[in-house]
Formats: sequence, structure tokens, C-alpha cells
Amino acid sequence: MNIVGVRDTVVPIRSRIRNAYIDFQTMTVSVVAVLTDVIRDGRPVVGFGFNSNGRYDAQGLLRNRFIPRLLRAAREEPAALLDPSGTNLDPREIWAILMRNEKPGGHGERSVAVGVLDMALWDATAKIAGVPLWRLLADRFNSGAADSQVFVYAAGGYYDPDKGMAGLRDEMRSYLDRGYSVVKMKIGGADLDEDLRRIETVVDGVLNGEADRLAVDANGRFDLRSALAYADALAPLGVRWYEEPGDPLDFRLHSVLSERYRGSLATGENLFSHLDARNLIRHGGMRGDRDVLQFDPALSYGLTEYLRTLDMLDMHGWSRRRCIPHGGHQFALNIAAGLGLGGNESYPDVFEPFNGFADHIPVESSLVKLPDEPGLALETKSELYRTVLQPLAEF
Repeated sequence: MNIVGVRDTVVPIRSRIRNAYIDFQTMTVSVVAVLTDVIRDGRPVVGFGFNSNGRYDAQGLLRNRFIPRLLRAAREEPAALLDPSGTNLDPREIWAILMRNEKPGGHGERSVAVGVLDMALWDATAKIAGVPLWRLLADRFNSGAADSQVFVYAAGGYYDPDKGMAGLRDEMRSYLDRGYSVVKMKIGGADLDEDLRRIETVVDGVLNGEADRLAVDANGRFDLRSALAYADALAPLGVRWYEEPGDPLDFRLHSVLSERYRGSLATGENLFSHLDARNLIRHGGMRGDRDVLQFDPALSYGLTEYLRTLDMLDMHGWSRRRCIPHGGHQFALNIAAGLGLGGNESYPDVFEPFNGFADHIPVESSLVKLPDEPGLALETKSELYRTVLQPLAEF
């Protein structure tokens, strides 16, 4: 048993939409296929991975450091890639190989490159075992307990030059029509008065006044003064959560804000290691009874590092149900089901073809079931598989 090749490509997910910080006109994604010599159902097992939106492709890092490191180990020490039984890959041991000769800290885009490969390796491992990834994770790390369905919310409400208030209202209503009961929209890309009008349009025009079904996301835009001004305006509304008000590493901002804003805060999607996550818990004023942690395994060194983050949270008394990963991908969905998280983000309309989940499983009351196919079941996302994954695997 061995890894016999790794292929990678870059796929654009360009769009005219923007959040408070960036637009997506040049956004790209790295995609990898890890090829093995294991045969299942008459075909070699291939593991697929890709990074989440908001971080550009990591092709340079993949090709210059991490893919060569993996293939060198496959040639020179193939047994080091395997679990103790010798019958499957060991993604955690392979992660250590990928990180050889890497200094601590300075995570940046390195965490994206490793996360892409780690996703593919867990996909391959579950396929070799012949089980869905959520089942593999439940059996290995959660005493066999897995959630039969996962809470998901529809993330959208981006600033769009072609969409006014009516378009925003129609977009959010379309999410409810597709089975979502909780939605999220962007703030911070306009002035406070306009953002409040946008929020009112959604709450009163779509959600029948139920503001707790709407989360708002500033994408790290605010300094402390602006973050507090928005907090004061949002507090009477009772929104679901106030997301990433300031820079993700400005733990003092979060701590001061948490003392004044009694509603739920959410952050973490731009923290890329369990140590950064620990600093947030220690110094960011996050409250375990109401706040939401959005660490994205596809961006933060993969599931292997995410397991360390969950261990850290356990040590600090945090429930895993407070974790709702960013990214809207089937990797995090499997992790949420298998490890008992609180849910997962979803992108019904943007970042195609990487958005959404299995074609054949609908969202009902903001809950989605998991596919039964082995691995991540990315093959059940027909457009993604047909246009990106299958051509990459068969190149």
C-alpha cells in the first residue's frame, strides 16, 4: 500500500461580490488528488482536497515544499505513511512528515497548503476503510457516537453591485424556500445606517421579525470604536450572532467587546492553529455559554490540527457544540457529524462548484443528513466531480 502520485490544480471562483474587506474577482482555490495503489470497486482509491474560499490557492507552497516532501517519503519510507496495522494510511503520521523542517509559528498560507493535502488524505483513508469519513471519525475519536443530521445555515448577503434591497430580500427568501431557517449576511462594507437598513430588510421583510434567525458578519473590518458602535446598534435587535467584528488576532478588541455586548459573538475562521485558537480562548473574552467558534479545518492545517484544537477546547471546558466551522464544505460537515460539533456553514449560491453538499440530500429546517458513500463523498457533488475532481484524477 502506498501513495503513488499527487496532482494539483488551481480553479477560479471569481465573482463580483464583496464583503467588508475583499472582493472575489480574482479568488482562486487549490485542489489536489492523492493517488494510491489501493483498489476498491475495480478502481484505484483517490483522495480529494481543496481549500475554503477567502484564501487564495497555495500552489506554490504545495509544489515547492509539501507535495515533494510527501512523495519523497512515499519513495524512501513508505511504511511511515501507514497506520500500525499496515492496512491503511495514517493521516496524522503523514501530517508530521509534511511539517518536517518547518519552524513553529508564522502559519499564514502554509496552513492552507497542508490543510488541502490533509483533507485529501483523510478522504483516501476513509475510502480505503470503506466507510464515510463521519463514521470513521465517530468510531476513532467519539466513542462511536455520530449525529444523524447536522445544523447548517445559509451564508450570503454579500455586497453586490447588481443587487439592491429587493435583490437582498429575494436572495434570503430563496434560502428559506430551500430548507434553511437560519441565514447570514455581510455588514461593515457600508456605513452603519445603511447596514441597519439592510438588516431591517431581511429581518422584517423575510424573517417575520425573528432577528435570532439572522447572523451578521463584518469579516474583521472594524477597529474597537466601530465594533462597539455596531454592537450598540445590534444589541436591541437580538441577531443570532455578531461575527468577526475585528482583526482575528486582536484579542483585546474581542475581550472589550464581550464585556459590553451581551449577545453572541462568533470568530475564528482566520485563526490557523490550535495555539492561535488557544490564545483566543485565553485572551479574547470568548464566553462558552453563547459564543461561536468558527475554526475552518480546510484552512488551518486540516483535521489533524483541528483534533488538537478540540482537545484544547475540552481542556478549557468548552462544549464542541459551540464549534460551527467556516467554509461550507463537505469536509467540515463530516467532521461536525462525526465529532459532535454544533453545525456547519453553507453557501447555497456562491463559490461554485465548491459550495453546497451532496446533490441528493436536501436541507430541511436547517438540518442536513450525511451521505453514506465512503470518504468525504465529494463524488456526490456532481458538478464539482465532473468539472474538477474527475479530470484531475484521470489526467
